[in-house]
Amino acid sequence: MQYPANITKGEQAFVVTFRDIPEAITQGYTYDEAIEMAEDALLTAMDFYFEDNRPVPSPSQPQKDEVLITLPVSASTKVMLLNLLLEEHVSQAELAKRMGIRPQQVTRIVNLEHTTKIDTVEQAFKALGRKLSITAM
Repeated sequence: MQYPANITKGEQAFVVTFRDIPEAITQGYTYDEAIEMAEDALLTAMDFYFEDNRPVPSPSQPQKDEVLITLPVSASTKVMLLNLLLEEHVSQAELAKRMGIRPQQVTRIVNLEHTTKIDTVEQAFKALGRKLSITAM
């Protein structure tokens, strides 16, 4: 997933904001540092959606002068899983039941800070009747 970011040069720093993820705001003293900080801010902002159990907005098309900031694949797949769980009104306990695993394991699967094998995330999608697809660009 790639989210468009607006980078504005201020007096002392480059300020980065995201139209789709307003919680992600950061800055860097150089342009390169601003990009690096934007990647971190975007990932950190995702935690708010997971904590509040609310859907993460999909990335919109970039507008002129916006830069695309990439969310790591591991986080992108978990974002897609969270959104699917919410869309289908499936609880983590129900997902655990469908996958034949303990509820604590599902809690780790949907935790952005926990490293989860991509095969495990794929199994969660299958348990929801969906297929996980990752496309190289």
